[in-house]
Amino acid sequence: MRRLYLAGGIIAVGLGAIGAALPILPTVPFLLLAVFCFARSNPEWERRILDHPQWGPQVRDWTERRAISRRAKTMAIGAMTVGAVVTWYTLGHPWYWISVAVLVVAGSWIATRNE
Repeated sequence: MRRLYLAGGIIAVGLGAIGAALPILPTVPFLLLAVFCFARSNPEWERRILDHPQWGPQVRDWTERRAISRRAKTMAIGAMTVGAVVTWYTLGHPWYWISVAVLVVAGSWIATRNE
């Protein structure tokens, strides 16, 4: 079981690294998954994520207080808005309604988290 958690953590870190370069893919949710997996398989790697200067504070805020910073909220909702607009321009009706629904549901959830 420990090897599955380790593999899951490595995959999550890889997806998080891709998300750091691509604005459409989130980074922190994958790092949260990696911390979860590494806590059960490799505590040293868990600590490395938590101590990372860029991503560590966001991951710690969520794991300790279930909080999302105002800047992160703005960035996430902004990225979802851009995604909805791009969907509207590229796919048009009725497909953009899926993006709008994701924006409304996920954006509302994000906006109501602690800061």
